[in-house]
Amino acid sequence: MSELGNVDLAGEFTRYRETMLAEVEVPGPAEARRTVRRRRRHHLATAAAAAVALLGGPAVGYAALDRSGPPPEPVRPTPSASPTPTPSGSPNPTGPPSPTTASPSRTAPDGRISRQQLAAARVDLPAWRPGPACPTDGVRLAAEAGSAREKTNAIEEVETGDVDGDGAAETVALIRCALGSGGPQQAVAFDRDDAGRIVTVGRITASTIEQPQWLTGLDVRADGVVRVQVADLAPGGGWPGDWSQRQWRGYRWSGERFTQVEGPTSFGPNPYSTDLAVTAKDLILADDPTDGSRVGAIQVRIRNLGDRRADAVPLTLDLPVALLPYGSAWSGCGPDPGRYRPPLSCDLGPVEAGGELVVRLGVRLPPGARLTPGTAAVRGAATGPGGYNLLDPDVDNNEDTIAYR
Repeated sequence: MSELGNVDLAGEFTRYRETMLAEVEVPGPAEARRTVRRRRRHHLATAAAAAVALLGGPAVGYAALDRSGPPPEPVRPTPSASPTPTPSGSPNPTGPPSPTTASPSRTAPDGRISRQQLAAARVDLPAWRPGPACPTDGVRLAAEAGSAREKTNAIEEVETGDVDGDGAAETVALIRCALGSGGPQQAVAFDRDDAGRIVTVGRITASTIEQPQWLTGLDVRADGVVRVQVADLAPGGGWPGDWSQRQWRGYRWSGERFTQVEGPTSFGPNPYSTDLAVTAKDLILADDPTDGSRVGAIQVRIRNLGDRRADAVPLTLDLPVALLPYGSAWSGCGPDPGRYRPPLSCDLGPVEAGGELVVRLGVRLPPGARLTPGTAAVRGAATGPGGYNLLDPDVDNNEDTIAYR
């Protein structure tokens, strides 16, 4: 059995309680009432001070609690960090700011227009250059250039960007009026009005009869400049588009129209060009006693006045159909030099830059055939890689007129 079992626990607790109660002073009813009154006054004073402080600050709160003396000086806290200085030029308010009603600024309409939306609307276009009978007022644009009918307008390219500086995007489109396999072009800017209708801002640039004959690309920069890629010559008629010189030119909206602000304004000589000159002597036929026919030869001189080699020179002689090719000079013209008769034709060359070539092409009038004296054109052209025609700045000297009899 443990030692705890021999201890009288009940007696020990009794002795402890008697000792402690003798040393502790128990407050009577009067002291309890005094304690309650002190706590109540403290609570009321604290609540009143808090309420008055919310209404009028420390001075008013003190007056509400005790009007017998002056309010104490307010305690000014010492800042722990240096105050942020007021920026120079900024006004220092002397009181709370008065409420103002901000008037919202006008938001420009969103002028982003898709190709399909542009094709679905009726739009007005700037005038086309004189000549083509292309529509301009209330026209419907074909969404694709390949689907345009003759003398109708088609969309070739669409780009968007803020071109007038109003904070909203506009739409720039490359438009072509279909004329055969080509046709004139315009780069035109479109926008929307407040009602959402598509409106025309203006023409940026257009193709011309001279140069540029071809608009090949669009780009709208973030600064509002519209860049248009232009080419000196349009493809077609034996001229490949790859040979055309291309330039990027920049245009900016002035508030009334687009004006060019960047890029070149003209083209230099095209590298795929040369100046061919053709001269020929008259054809005089003489009798051939062997078979009763009449024969003769046309002497043709071809000079290359340019600085590019002509790979070949297709030559045509617009002679009467009764005259046939005759002699060995035609051997380099192919198996059938009269295939495209009339006229007679022969591919000559090459002719180096600054060089020349002289040929005598014989002709024969069969026995019994009649020939009325007259004149004929002898015409040449210079071709380059792939058999395409080189550009010739002076086509008037590519042809000569001869007499025949």
